Amino acid sequence: MTRVLVTGSAGFIGFHTASKLLQRGATVLGVDNFTAYYDPALKEARNDILSNHPNFKVARVSIDDMAAFGEAWAEFQPDVVIHLAAQAGVRHSIDSPESYVAANLIGTFNVLELARHHKTKHLLAASTSSVYGANTDMPFTETQRTATPLSFYAATKGATELMGHSYAHLFKTPMTFFRFFTVYGPWGRPDMALFKFTKGILAGEPIDIYNNGQMVRDFTYVDDLAESIVRLTEAVPGDTPVEGDSLSPVAPFRTVNIGAGQQTQLMDYIGEIERALGKEAIKNFMPMQQGDVPATEASHALLKALTGYAPSTPPSAGVPAFVEWYLEHYRN
Repeated sequence: MTRVLVTGSAGFIGFHTASKLLQRGATVLGVDNFTAYYDPALKEARNDILSNHPNFKVARVSIDDMAAFGEAWAEFQPDVVIHLAAQAGVRHSIDSPESYVAANLIGTFNVLELARHHKTKHLLAASTSSVYGANTDMPFTETQRTATPLSFYAATKGATELMGHSYAHLFKTPMTFFRFFTVYGPWGRPDMALFKFTKGILAGEPIDIYNNGQMVRDFTYVDDLAESIVRLTEAVPGDTPVEGDSLSPVAPFRTVNIGAGQQTQLMDYIGEIERALGKEAIKNFMPMQQGDVPATEASHALLKALTGYAPSTPPSAGVPAFVEWYLEHYRN
């Protein structure tokens, strides 16, 4: 069985990815520091589910603590590493940029160093669609220039891609960095729009809708995202590119979009929440938030070429699945 280390395993995406790996027969070590950025009880609940599996163990350490993290890595000796731990959130990065330096830059540096010294067979790491920044030519493709980030969060994620490329070139560690597009679904984070909208509508409180609702997003259902990540573990960057590849000419390194490849109007997305809840939202329309972008859309052609798969769950199916989970989790 493949031994996979997943950083951020108690997080939203890490939990779903670790779950899918365990379903496929992998042995998984989760690494998570259970930070209080949002309610740690939600992270504990995710971790409890994973811990019921005999092939899962968790190391409660921070990736920016090199001594403790390195000890857990050396003891487990993973074949593949999926690096999902990060300080997330565009808006929070404006208020607390220092936390993004520790988690995203120093933490990722530690991952790269350990992967280098332990000869990791494939390192996969999370980036974000936010790296496309001021780009307006859509759908976004992996070969587009990504030098105009609009938030410090995006800047740190773009920096980790550059750090990874340099390590892949210097030390020949195969690396895949994937760019996520507005992930949503069951077990989501409380700071995410779907979670906040659902909570507000149920409470009869106004929900804040930015840019006066004139936003479009490539919403990606979390189970589709996790499936894409697991399949990409087998697509190890080598010497032979596929059509439209982002494979570096000087390193075993590529970037891959993971998105549904379809734009959804924000107001249509909110409409799906209202239908699932059977209740209309009280809408508080607001101007565009600093650091945000009005539209995103992924090209997932490269993902499909590499894995034969691409996300396809529409919000009309994904939103009700989240609402069902939310009602069950928070009304018990």
